[in-house]
Amino acid sequence: MLRNPGVLRTITVTLGLGLVLSCASGANAELDVAWIDVGDSGNVASNYGFGSVASEYRIAKHEVTNGQYVEFLNAVAASDPSGLFNTSMESGRGGITRDGSPGSYTYSTIAGRDNMPVNWVSWYDALRFANWMHNGQANAGTEDGAYDMSLDSDVVRKPGARVFLPSEDEWYKAAFYSGGGANASYTEFATQTNVAPTAESPPGTDTQWGSANYNNAVGDIVGVGLYTFKPSDSAYGTVNQAGNVAEWNESLVAANVRGARGGAYF
Repeated sequence: MLRNPGVLRTITVTLGLGLVLSCASGANAELDVAWIDVGDSGNVASNYGFGSVASEYRIAKHEVTNGQYVEFLNAVAASDPSGLFNTSMESGRGGITRDGSPGSYTYSTIAGRDNMPVNWVSWYDALRFANWMHNGQANAGTEDGAYDMSLDSDVVRKPGARVFLPSEDEWYKAAFYSGGGANASYTEFATQTNVAPTAESPPGTDTQWGSANYNNAVGDIVGVGLYTFKPSDSAYGTVNQAGNVAEWNESLVAANVRGARGGAYF
């Protein structure tokens, strides 16, 4: 359970494409998540117009894994009327299998893929995962909480939401803002640099510009937190925002089209 009796903050979690979540300081978050504090509230936007966030918040250090999403499915998707499981997860670059029949479905991770970010997650799956965390997990509901899912395409973050998708600005700031007050600036890449990281397998070799899983250098998703040479992480300490899987955010790009950001393995 996450508990912060002080100022209300946002916490963000990232799942594969996908899902990215945010959460306020008083949220129940029993799932094992490493949180990163993002300070420098009221920072200016980048030259591209993104990244200004009025308040402090938190973001997950790693993308949400297949193992964590399996906990969610086994808690709420014995029947799965909302389609939280995608059959594409069972092969290729997925990482989750389903057994049984409606009413008694069970879910497991594919061997060797437990620590890889969950893939094939829809934007609505992301909101329902957020609601589950907002409501305290276990057998908590998925249809209301941070989001009222009955609103369908008009769904927005509710006042008082404790766990939710990050806004585009929250995601962007955590990836590209250097922090540090008056001399803070934005970098072009989520690896603290203005030069692209080397596309290569973890743990990586580039100690100057960092390394990331993109441009089919690996040909598959890799486990979270495996790139060990700085600056492969962002200035705030998040990892994989430059590669692995793209991640949903709350932005509405066009009618019924939601935003995703970040590098991806391909």
